[in-house]
Amino acid sequence: MVIGVPKETHYHEHRVGLTPTATALLVGEGHTVLVEKEAGLAARFTDLDFQQAGAKTVFSRDEAYQRADIVARIGAVPGDELEHVRPGSVICAFHHLAVAPRENVQRLMEREVTLIGYEIIRDREGRLPVLRGVGEMAGAMAIQVAAHCLENESGGRGILLGNVPGVAPATVVVVGAGGVGQAAARLAAARGAHVIVLDSNLDKIRAANAALDGRETTVLAGRDRLERYVPLADVLIGCVLVPGARSPLVVTEDLVKRMKPGSVIVDVSIDQGGCVETSRPTTLEHPTYIVHGVVHYCVPNMTANIARTASLAISNAALPYLMSLAEKGVAAALQENPGLARGVYLYRGKLTSERAAGTLRFPVFPLDKLLGEVKKS
Repeated sequence: MVIGVPKETHYHEHRVGLTPTATALLVGEGHTVLVEKEAGLAARFTDLDFQQAGAKTVFSRDEAYQRADIVARIGAVPGDELEHVRPGSVICAFHHLAVAPRENVQRLMEREVTLIGYEIIRDREGRLPVLRGVGEMAGAMAIQVAAHCLENESGGRGILLGNVPGVAPATVVVVGAGGVGQAAARLAAARGAHVIVLDSNLDKIRAANAALDGRETTVLAGRDRLERYVPLADVLIGCVLVPGARSPLVVTEDLVKRMKPGSVIVDVSIDQGGCVETSRPTTLEHPTYIVHGVVHYCVPNMTANIARTASLAISNAALPYLMSLAEKGVAAALQENPGLARGVYLYRGKLTSERAAGTLRFPVFPLDKLLGEVKKS
């Protein structure tokens, strides 16, 4: 098959959908990889790197889409690129369809495109293998970002996110104890912060407590617990995830009003709509704003600022699925791998995700039925 890698055009998106290493493995299996000129440059992968890996450089975005059976991207296809999408093709990316513009989804449906979301693919243990690596990086970055936002020149409280002898440490409240939350809590604890982790899932609380060797306070979340602990935070890390759906708003504006002046919110859930009522998407160029005296950092593609590391991690995790799609064909790959099938948002233009349908208001078609129809034909 032909795999296309267009250059990302989202504002300050520096990552690339495939690395030269992954390209070489796909080419080695007999597939053709088309990489748009300078697609990997921001992640420090040159056109020559891709060419030496066996890829062919194409000089237009249209060619990267139109000649491809499978498109490997990072972010969802922007509205102004939809005209380039080849009807009937497969697009693998972080689509976040539950918060996508409805008109964009409509146009993809009209082109009978198959969308596979990296953020909802499951492995045999039910984990999210592609999202996991990105989430762990985002969790670690959240503490790094928060430390900067706490500084006076950033509008923060003017405190160090760390441990100074004779001075009480900063309090970091992490809402959500999944992979992102654990990564954030681990780094915050390593820096000497007082860490409190909340989650409504007791199994995740147990896993976080075990992973962090009891170096933090873990709390089973409820409205009363949030009201107790959020106002104590110097830093609030929001990392609530419902795979494939919009993130629930668990931190209300009233709670934000009760936070300390100059405290910091890093809403890592913003790519799925955000879990804090006062959150709105920002960019790497203008990453923060202040509401009720609280600094908000809400960059949906925060790992684009570590583009090389992020591109390598995403490509490594996505490669087995891309390889399976290319080798077996889409229908056969989905039938053989239920975890990959759970990553399908659209199949040949038909919406298959009930969670995304909740916000998009399109009819939902069971994927197994659609695959059965293809098999019969």
